[in-house]
Amino acid sequence: MHAGPSPFLAACRREPVSRVPVWFMRQAGRALPEYRALRGTGSILDAIGRPELAAEIMLQPVRRYGVDAAVLFSDIVVPVASLGIGVAIVPGRGPVVAEPFRCAADLARLRPFEPEVDAPYVAETVKILVRELDVPLIGFAGAPFTVASYLVEGGPSRDFGRTKALMHNEPAVWAHLVDKLADVALASLRSQVAAGAAAVQLFDSWAGALTRGEYRRFALPATEKILDGLAALDVPRIHFGVGTGEILDLMAAPGVDVVGVDWRVPLDAARARVGPRPALQGNLDPAVCLAGFPAAAGEARRVLAEAGGAPGHIFNLGHGVLPETDPSVLERIVELVHDEGRAGTGGAVEGDSRSEP
Repeated sequence: MHAGPSPFLAACRREPVSRVPVWFMRQAGRALPEYRALRGTGSILDAIGRPELAAEIMLQPVRRYGVDAAVLFSDIVVPVASLGIGVAIVPGRGPVVAEPFRCAADLARLRPFEPEVDAPYVAETVKILVRELDVPLIGFAGAPFTVASYLVEGGPSRDFGRTKALMHNEPAVWAHLVDKLADVALASLRSQVAAGAAAVQLFDSWAGALTRGEYRRFALPATEKILDGLAALDVPRIHFGVGTGEILDLMAAPGVDVVGVDWRVPLDAARARVGPRPALQGNLDPAVCLAGFPAAAGEARRVLAEAGGAPGHIFNLGHGVLPETDPSVLERIVELVHDEGRAGTGGAVEGDSRSEP
């Protein structure tokens, strides 16, 4: 278990910290040569199903980068895949559903998710990590809209046409579907927290495809069910999506402690949109890391400046690490943020003797 005060957990609660904490979405795997050597070939779902392997994969970026939090090595479709729905993760494409959901009859295929029965390896991985880590572990789940979009479209989509058709033409079927998926996500997150996860992130990755009215009507109620169901666990709740600039204030619903911001919206603009309550996470453009460290450093400093030095900033990318990223760039970004990022302290926390170099 992590020891001592955590800058990450403090920042989630908008408390002063001695340095801006940093972690990266998709920091485990993809860009790391040691990950590719360890995992070899085969399905990512197979790797996720092996707790010792999944735990080691999660430890790799913590060792290499010196980040302030680890994130579960998993995927948002793991719970529904474990229910036998027929979900595969295709390299280069993403989750693919063999028989997409098309009508009310398909809802019967989505039975209640029992983490200890259907995917016990997830909690086992968390328990291993909590014993090994000296930083907090972030658990996560997919928000109902995003997971539903995979089930309805049959895979990743650019226009979400089938999803929106179901939403508008069969609103009762849609509401039942996302309500069931809210129960799946809630059961998964509760299990992860019970096993030792210190924070959770809800990925509504594709919510940016919705209008404000659609998000409020078709996505937010199921998401709020998850947030409300986690309240008693007293762990920070992070809410993230891509292209969500127009709905950031709605994503900062009661129960959200941290709003993840993608790279399109400056953090000062995001703060104006969500108000003073939640912390903000983000938001360096992952693609800038491919330009090398000098370019990435300049953009990282801009992100820190736009955060304004107020409490409640967690440095991250605006989406996940790209596979082509040079890990040394991320290593140096962590050093830069730790050296130069200060939040709500004027450079020091109360009682800090400033004796550190």
